[in-house]
Amino acid sequence: MTRIHFTKGHGTQNDFVLVPDESGELDLTHEQVAYLCHRHAGIGADGVIRVVRTANVPEVAHLAPQATWFMDYRNADGSLAEMCGNGTRVFAEYLRSRGLVSGDEGAPFVIATRAGLKEMVAVPHGWAVDLGQWRLARAEEAERRGMDSVVQVHGSPDPLPALSLDLGNPHTVVALPPSVHLSALDLSDAPHIDPHPEYGSNVEFVRAVEHAHIGMRVHERGSGETRSCGTGAAAAALATWWWGGQPADQVDWRVDVLGGTLGVHIKGTEVALSGPAVLVADGEIDLSQL
Repeated sequence: MTRIHFTKGHGTQNDFVLVPDESGELDLTHEQVAYLCHRHAGIGADGVIRVVRTANVPEVAHLAPQATWFMDYRNADGSLAEMCGNGTRVFAEYLRSRGLVSGDEGAPFVIATRAGLKEMVAVPHGWAVDLGQWRLARAEEAERRGMDSVVQVHGSPDPLPALSLDLGNPHTVVALPPSVHLSALDLSDAPHIDPHPEYGSNVEFVRAVEHAHIGMRVHERGSGETRSCGTGAAAAALATWWWGGQPADQVDWRVDVLGGTLGVHIKGTEVALSGPAVLVADGEIDLSQL
């Protein structure tokens, strides 16, 4: 019988199963991750985060001198992912709750992800994460056309222009025209992106609310529609800011998602994300029930 401990947590209702594995001995299969994330047969989550010491994971062991802990993130279908913005905050809250980091406000620490090192700092009502550098995925075409792809989604009669961004993981952002409302979109199936990204992409649909304030829905690669996506919120704010001419007075953004509100701070070629992180339950589960 394979019983493991877990903690359930969420960041603006983007939810995760966190599995402690300090020594790096637990080898979760795709099927086990999908089981943990299954909302009827398992615990239910948008993804799984394995909490492991960086030094015990060969692929990131070289980062151990800078980051004691590695966030091993898996999508709900079991596939590996580079990182997750909301997940970093829940990961940090888990580390603080277990006394593995101090977590004092204003005292940053660094975690390791497949997208590199991310600096975390506790803020009132949650955490902020420095997501680091961002870039346009196809900058030359974007600069020439103001877009680099089109997205077809149920709820829109026509394909919609989109902008591709790389925040360590891939995003495709669509600004909805006035005739298409966020609530009208059917995201039960993955939107079709043309040209299709080689490794897939998260897709964000954006509606402007007011000055530096947008609403967003998201379909996440490997997970489907989720209540929130942290890096997606950052990508959505960045794309809207870029389309608007990168105004210097619009660097602090509010992004409303189905599960709450996130803050995005644009620092030129870098971006930071802030928002809540909540741990809701601890327990054990038997993986042999697969």
